[in-house]
Amino acid sequence: MNFQRGRSREEPEINLIPMIDVLLVIIIFLMLTTTYAKFSGLEINLPTADASKQAEQPNEVEVAVTASGQVLLNKSPLAATDVKSIAEGLRRAAGGKDDPLIVINADAKATHQSVVDVMQAAQTAGYPHISFATQNR
Repeated sequence: MNFQRGRSREEPEINLIPMIDVLLVIIIFLMLTTTYAKFSGLEINLPTADASKQAEQPNEVEVAVTASGQVLLNKSPLAATDVKSIAEGLRRAAGGKDDPLIVINADAKATHQSVVDVMQAAQTAGYPHISFATQNR
């Protein structure tokens, strides 16, 4: 028996509106819970110069520290490597220069203590301006 003779058969349809609502809720949830990585950094604009580097400053004393701990002042070795003798050598090497710049060229395998001794000798001699020389690889 067919009781539905007068009725027409309806095709099932998919209602998209509830599905879109659910997707929008998911997108809003993801936007609110996502952490965005913000890298904080310090922006520095370094000065530039077109002039070429001077070969040697006249108010400069070069101190070299070798891997064995020997100290050379303006390419001449010192007899002793204690702080007092290095300070005396710095005074002699500076001569009558006003406030010379002490440039320390330390070997990569030099001990930390030998470099600190040179820095302490410069302070003892009354020369506060110290610079370290490096080389580019």
